[in-house]
Amino acid sequence: MDTLLETAELRNELELPEKDARHVLHPWADLQALGKQQALVMNSAKGVRVRDTEGKSYLDAIGGMWCMTVGYGCEELADAIGEQARKMAYYTAFGDVSSEPAAMLAETLAELSPGDLNRVHFTTGGSTAVESAVRTAHYYFSAQGKPEKRHVLSRVNAYHGGTYLTQSLSGKAADRTHFHYETEFVHHLSSPGHDPDRDSISAEGRLKELLEEMEAEIRRLGPENVACFVAEPILASGGVLTPPDGYQKATFDLCRKYDILYVSDEVVTGFGRLGHFFASETRFGIIPDMIVTAKGITSGYQPLGALLVSDRIAESVSDAAPADKPVFSNGFTYSGHPVACAAALTNIKIMKRDDICGHVQDVGPYFISRLRELLSSSIVYTVRGDHLMACVECWTGEEAGPNAQNMALAARVDAYCQEAGLLVRPYENLCILSPPLVISRSEIDEIVAILENALTRAAEDLAAGKI
Repeated sequence: MDTLLETAELRNELELPEKDARHVLHPWADLQALGKQQALVMNSAKGVRVRDTEGKSYLDAIGGMWCMTVGYGCEELADAIGEQARKMAYYTAFGDVSSEPAAMLAETLAELSPGDLNRVHFTTGGSTAVESAVRTAHYYFSAQGKPEKRHVLSRVNAYHGGTYLTQSLSGKAADRTHFHYETEFVHHLSSPGHDPDRDSISAEGRLKELLEEMEAEIRRLGPENVACFVAEPILASGGVLTPPDGYQKATFDLCRKYDILYVSDEVVTGFGRLGHFFASETRFGIIPDMIVTAKGITSGYQPLGALLVSDRIAESVSDAAPADKPVFSNGFTYSGHPVACAAALTNIKIMKRDDICGHVQDVGPYFISRLRELLSSSIVYTVRGDHLMACVECWTGEEAGPNAQNMALAARVDAYCQEAGLLVRPYENLCILSPPLVISRSEIDEIVAILENALTRAAEDLAAGKI
């Protein structure tokens, strides 16, 4: 009987890819392969490694999706989630109702955040947190008698989420398909990335160009019409694009000059990926009006996002609330979810106790320096990154960028990595890496060794005309 049960369970596992192909519509799915392409189905994970249903282990060099901080299979985090679920799995946070974990987490985030960002609005993830930031900016200016200040500045190659508004804010050309996008009040500035290895212009020259363009766009729209600027400190999903030094502070100063709110999207750069709980002040010298966080806040163990709002904005909104409609009508069924907040509290406790940020400050530069050794490959156009977020850009040696052959080459590199037990994130002609923050130097060496071999094999295929 036991043998029959085990056989049935094994058969069920082996059929999972077929079930997935038949029924699941994945985020960013290849629609031409819908129903045909079989997903890599994972069923367990520990530390920095995940295992699929066939028992194969992979070093997860993408941290799930920028999420993983304390590593997979953390019993302490799992216990905190289970304990809170047993104590009180859920209750609404609408109006004047809250929960113990939500109140405690809000206080903790206020302590971790820079300046006067002491008011926390909980959401379900980064997308809803960014959307809430824009809505808050609109409400803020409307409450001040300036409803015309509603235009929003974003950037080419930015990624801010998957809702209608945040997809409109996102500036990745590859994501623009048959969906509709807000174009009346959302405006995209040039991609701010600067690569000193490849760009002919200096960092100073590039910064000057970017600032002149931004100021010209503000003047074109009219400062009296612009509500906020939404910006990732480093553009993550767009290809780990790092602006020239001083860009974040200079754009912040421009926003101050024209009474425009600065929203720092730290969904990726926050919670340790750059070696700090928040990078805005410690790394880039700014105290934004709002900070958005998600992903690493729970180490991916629970879905949670948060919008941190300055006291200045929160108090202004409160003071100007109309007597007949004093409601802040923004929020979600799962805002401040007790189990998610309990996970975040425990995640922060572990990060502090184990000095995860200090660990990232130690191994992050090593990670980038080891990856830069791959520049010796003939099919690597450039390597860029900062601490534990990085990107290897592939090319055939002819034309740089996401053309068909370069993308096919990168896909081949990705396939060879997966075959060897390494997961990198393929996007266009890029191999993006964001490993769990607990990664060791020896595991970094393993990533680089597998990548190097994959690049060599792909280069051989290219030379043989197989790509």
